[in-house]
Amino acid sequence: MSVLLMVTLTACNDEGDLIISNNGPTDVIVDTGDDEVTVDANGGAVFHDYGCTSGDVTVKFAFDQEILLAGPVCPDQQIVIGDGTARVEPISTQQT
Repeated sequence: MSVLLMVTLTACNDEGDLIISNNGPTDVIVDTGDDEVTVDANGGAVFHDYGCTSGDVTVKFAFDQEILLAGPVCPDQQIVIGDGTARVEPISTQQT
């Protein structure tokens, strides 16, 4: 069981892009714990060669609404933001 945990941690530490998509109608602030970025409405952001976040990710909406996404979020996942919603989804290997 220790070997499986070690493999999981190694896979999560691989360098890769952290992708954020904002499909919502307002700008949001995404705090990865190490960096903070404003993501425009109906826009997105990519942290190139970022690897995994160091922990949880906070998505801050207008009017002090915040959503905490359990981390770490790794390059095989993406953060998808909607109208007052935020979630972590796997990245499809069929995306081009």
